[in-house]
Order: sequence, then C-alpha cells, then structure tokens
Amino acid sequence: MQRFPLAPDYEISRVIRGGWQLSSGHGTVRSDDPVADLVAFADAGITTFDCADIYTGVEEMIGRFRRQYRDLRGAEALGRIKIHTKFVPDLDVLPRIGKADVEAVIDQSLRRLGLERLDLVQFHWWDYDAPRWREAALWLEELHRAGKIHKIGGTNFDTDHMLEIVQAGVPLATMQVQYSLLDRRPEGRMARAAAENGVAFLCYGTVAGGFLGDRWLGVTEPAVEALENRSLVKYKLIIDDFGGWDLFQALLQALRRVADRQGSDIATVASAAMLGRPGVAAVIVGARNRDHLAANLAIAGLGLTEEDHALIAEALAGAREIEGDVFTLERDRHGRHGAIMKYNLNKGAA
Repeated sequence: MQRFPLAPDYEISRVIRGGWQLSSGHGTVRSDDPVADLVAFADAGITTFDCADIYTGVEEMIGRFRRQYRDLRGAEALGRIKIHTKFVPDLDVLPRIGKADVEAVIDQSLRRLGLERLDLVQFHWWDYDAPRWREAALWLEELHRAGKIHKIGGTNFDTDHMLEIVQAGVPLATMQVQYSLLDRRPEGRMARAAAENGVAFLCYGTVAGGFLGDRWLGVTEPAVEALENRSLVKYKLIIDDFGGWDLFQALLQALRRVADRQGSDIATVASAAMLGRPGVAAVIVGARNRDHLAANLAIAGLGLTEEDHALIAEALAGAREIEGDVFTLERDRHGRHGAIMKYNLNKGAA
C-alpha cells in the first residue's frame, strides 16, 4: 500500500477505510465481526481509518478495534494506525456554541477511541451565517496546543473560509472534500489555495455512492424515488448536474475500457484516477465489510497510462461544471442538494 506524508511526523495510507457505512444510522452492518474486518484492513496495509463524532457507534467500534489490534499485533503495529475523526456541531447548536462545548466533544471522541491525543480532527460547520466558525477553529487550535489534538483538518469548507481559518492561525493539514470524476469542484480555486497553504485533499465520493461501478453500466436511468438510500439520491443529483444519464453512461463505458486493459473494475479505476489529481493525498473508500478489500488495495497500485487518462478525459469533455465552490450547493437548505442533508446528527450520536 502506498503511503503519503502529510507532515514529517505524520504518514497515512493512500487508501483510507471510511466509517460512515458502519454507523447504525446507515443500516445494518453486513458482517459477523466488524472489528475483525478492521483488523483485516490494517493487516493488508490500509492503516488509516475515517470516522466522526456523528457516526453513531463508530468511534466506539474503532476504539474496540484499537484495543484488539494492540493485543494481537503489539504496540509498534498499533503505532502505524491513524484514526481521523470529525468535529461536526449540530446546526441548532451553532449560534450558541462555546469553547466548553468544543472541548466536551473532543473529550468524548478521546474516550470513545481510547486515545490520549486525537490523530486528526476534521472540522465541519453547517452555516456560515452562524458567525462562530472562526472561533470554533481557534478553540480546536487551543486543544491542539494543549496536546489533545495532533493535526487539524477541515471538511467541506469552501475556499474563502478555508483561507480565513488558515490566516487566523490554524494550520490546516487536510481538507476532506467530495471529489470524483463526476464532481470536480475542488479543481477550481480551492486546489490552488490548498497547494499554496500546504493543505492536502482527502477525497470522499470517488465512486459516487456506488454509481461509478459496473453495476450501473448499461442500466436505464432510475427514478430518484426508487433509489435505495439517501447516498444514491445525493449522487444522482450530481449526475444530473454533471450532464445527465447519457453522458454518465459514456463515462462508465470509458472506465470499463480502461478496466479491461488493466484487469480491474470501474470502481477501482475511478478511485485510482483521483489519486493522480494534484493535491490528493488519499481516497476514502466506504466498506461495510472486507468483501472488496482486494479491490480497495488495488486502487493505490493501479498504474493508469497516458492512454487511460486520455480515454477518461475524452469521456469528460462534454461534462458541465457543477455550480459553485466545494459544498456550496449542499449548504442551500432549500435547494435540491441541501434539502436531503441531515444537520443535527450529534443528537443521535451522543
């Protein structure tokens, strides 16, 4: 597994195991032993794991994994494991949030994960009109200086607000962004600003909730109400904005041709293509179990050729630019993208 140095003292695997699919709010986890699945990922070289305070039950699960991994593999092996969590205060809390509230959530994550210092805390803020986002970032920096947080990152901030946080004195190591062949909003102003300020991208949505996969090749366009979960609804809206179902099918056909040459599959090619984009440190793969572990491992080692990239670029030539900066559409709570979001998830994760 390829690795990426976010800093001289901080290295991650270029494929990160996501934790959202393990949340009790996402449905039943199809595994007899999800902790054993996490051990299998770590043993295979995927040693970085993504979770959040709002992913119900996941921080506790990863805490159990860490204890078991230490018992099975020893302290040195455990030292290679990196846990990325998030600080996502509820929308209702934003107008009255204080330093004590921030520290309470960080302390809760420390207890759940069984850590003395959180490896990376990724900060998200739902509404820029709630004005304490800058103060909250600075309170996280105070907790960094106090030794409770090693690195600070952001999640879904746009370029201007990312820069304001950095200029306020918070050294952001990463920005987690929705970034795929369908959704290339980070390639706008943010890519340049991130590079200039040493902020690396951690990408989610690289397979668009599964749409960028062989399952959807040649399939008739589904009705939104027929889609089985909110994740698919979210990414179907992106497909619509990207250029529609016919263009999406043309992209899948190009990815299938690349996959045939590489002896791979569409999802692996789609994620591998993102690792080659400027500023990308890692891609986050969602997994409920280890069924696709071999394919997840193949992402970092897939050597796409110039011809492969040209085929993908040709398929993308007719794509529309998706409106706005990173996460701008999703912040409009009355718009198509924002209306399906859930904004007060910490209430259910306590």
